[in-house]
Amino acid sequence: MARRGASSGGAGARERSDRKTGSRAGSRAGSTAEDRTGGRAERGAGRGAGRGGRRAEPLAEPVDGSLAELVPDRERPRAWTLTLDGAPQSHVDLDDPTFLSFEYQRRIGHIADLVAPPGQPLHVVHLGGGAFTLARYIAATRPRSTQQIVEVDAALVQLVRRELPLDPQARIRVRATDARAGLGKIQDGWADLVIADVFSGARTPAHLTSTEFLAEVRRVLKPGGSYVANLADGPPLTHLRGQIATAAALFPELALAADPVVWRGRRFGNAVLLASDLPLKVAELTRRVATDPHPGRVEHGRALADFTGGAAPVSDVDARPSPAPPPSVFG
Repeated sequence: MARRGASSGGAGARERSDRKTGSRAGSRAGSTAEDRTGGRAERGAGRGAGRGGRRAEPLAEPVDGSLAELVPDRERPRAWTLTLDGAPQSHVDLDDPTFLSFEYQRRIGHIADLVAPPGQPLHVVHLGGGAFTLARYIAATRPRSTQQIVEVDAALVQLVRRELPLDPQARIRVRATDARAGLGKIQDGWADLVIADVFSGARTPAHLTSTEFLAEVRRVLKPGGSYVANLADGPPLTHLRGQIATAAALFPELALAADPVVWRGRRFGNAVLLASDLPLKVAELTRRVATDPHPGRVEHGRALADFTGGAAPVSDVDARPSPAPPPSVFG
């Protein structure tokens, strides 16, 4: 979680899934700068252990409204945690982009693994960039995939590209603009998968919580494509229930993965929502989530409808940002 919008990831091998809520894509339109991978760095470049084997040191740099810091992972030689104003946002291992440290990201990784046969290239839209953790994962697990990242903070994009460069062979485009504005520029039926991990001031912006927003997501998705959202809420889970109802108004098939204590409304935390027109691979997703280092629970069908409890879909007119996390989340 972070001020003005955090990114994805974790810190080392220790799980911090309940201490992180989101990815930067901002609540206001940013610049329209656009760039592609390649040409900036050779394969294998990026921050390492320092010259002569010396331990790498953190790097701090101001970005749009926040102080970004890259903190070396003491357990993985070329791995780094991105923090914004001290809160962990993304974890990247340049030597192993398939390593996903945060639980909610691992759950999204499971979904990305299941939406198509192994190795099949995908067209993916990432709303929220952070350190591009999930884009790197998909590029590594599904070579020749074509991906678009929408990240409002151009200064953060520049920092990440400079210090944690993408594989120049990856087909990844980064657009520095607001998430909904960037989504509006993508052609109809282009994406197999849309991933939303969008926070502003540790809250999902209101205009990214509505049926109108999800109608844009549906427009961009291919028939049978999947939408995945990282949601954050705490007791009494009013926002989470409203977001499930909103997705149900646009998609017939839903599933939600979360930590059991979040399900029970005992703690503020993350939940990963999956929506599609086609039946979901719920049994396999449930198995994978249940066998993670920090096991989670998946609900769908009648159980998920009962959990929603008659909540109404959210429109642009009555949309509100997601609730702010309590100070103890980062304690």
